Amino acid sequence: MDVDLIFRVAAVGILVAVLNQLLVRSGREEQAMMTTLAGLIVVMMMIIEQINRMFTLIKSTFGF
Repeated sequence: MDVDLIFRVAAVGILVAVLNQLLVRSGREEQAMMTTLAGLIVVMMMIIEQINRMFTLIKSTFGF
Protein backbone atom coordinates (compact mmCIF):
# COMPACT_ATOMS: atom_id res chain seq x y z
CA MET A 1 0.00 0.00 0.00
CA ASP A 2 1.31 3.38 -0.95
CA VAL A 3 1.80 6.09 1.63
CA ASP A 4 0.44 8.38 -1.07
CA LEU A 5 -2.97 6.71 -0.74
CA ILE A 6 -3.02 7.41 3.00
CA PHE A 7 -2.23 11.08 2.36
CA ARG A 8 -4.93 11.35 -0.31
CA VAL A 9 -7.55 9.82 2.02
CA ALA A 10 -6.46 12.15 4.83
CA ALA A 11 -6.63 15.18 2.51
CA VAL A 12 -10.15 14.30 1.41
CA GLY A 13 -11.14 13.77 5.05
CA ILE A 14 -9.77 17.13 6.15
CA LEU A 15 -11.38 18.93 3.21
CA VAL A 16 -14.76 17.32 3.86
CA ALA A 17 -14.57 18.07 7.58
CA VAL A 18 -13.84 21.75 6.95
CA LEU A 19 -16.59 22.06 4.34
CA ASN A 20 -19.01 20.24 6.63
CA GLN A 21 -18.35 22.62 9.51
CA LEU A 22 -18.67 25.68 7.28
CA LEU A 23 -21.96 24.50 5.84
CA VAL A 24 -23.43 23.48 9.21
CA ARG A 25 -22.53 26.83 10.78
CA SER A 26 -24.14 28.69 7.89
CA GLY A 27 -27.37 26.72 8.33
CA ARG A 28 -27.07 24.44 5.30
CA GLU A 29 -27.30 21.05 6.95
CA GLU A 30 -28.56 19.31 3.79
CA GLN A 31 -25.57 20.45 1.73
CA ALA A 32 -23.26 19.45 4.58
CA MET A 33 -24.68 15.94 4.53
CA MET A 34 -24.33 15.72 0.74
CA THR A 35 -20.72 16.90 0.99
CA THR A 36 -20.00 14.23 3.57
CA LEU A 37 -21.59 11.55 1.40
CA ALA A 38 -19.64 12.73 -1.65
CA GLY A 39 -16.39 12.57 0.31
CA LEU A 40 -17.23 9.08 1.51
CA ILE A 41 -17.92 7.93 -2.06
CA VAL A 42 -14.63 9.41 -3.31
CA VAL A 43 -12.64 7.65 -0.59
CA MET A 44 -14.48 4.37 -1.16
CA MET A 45 -13.68 4.51 -4.88
CA MET A 46 -10.00 5.02 -4.11
CA ILE A 47 -9.99 2.10 -1.67
CA ILE A 48 -11.99 -0.21 -3.98
CA GLU A 49 -9.38 0.33 -6.69
CA GLN A 50 -6.64 -0.79 -4.31
CA ILE A 51 -8.66 -3.82 -3.16
CA ASN A 52 -9.16 -4.81 -6.79
CA ARG A 53 -5.40 -4.62 -7.36
CA MET A 54 -4.83 -6.78 -4.28
CA PHE A 55 -7.24 -9.49 -5.43
CA THR A 56 -5.69 -9.47 -8.92
CA LEU A 57 -2.26 -9.96 -7.35
CA ILE A 58 -3.53 -12.81 -5.17
CA LYS A 59 -5.19 -14.50 -8.13
CA SER A 60 -2.03 -14.27 -10.22
CA THR A 61 0.12 -15.51 -7.34
CA PHE A 62 -1.96 -18.63 -6.75
CA GLY A 63 -2.75 -19.20 -10.44
CA PHE A 64 -6.53 -18.88 -10.36
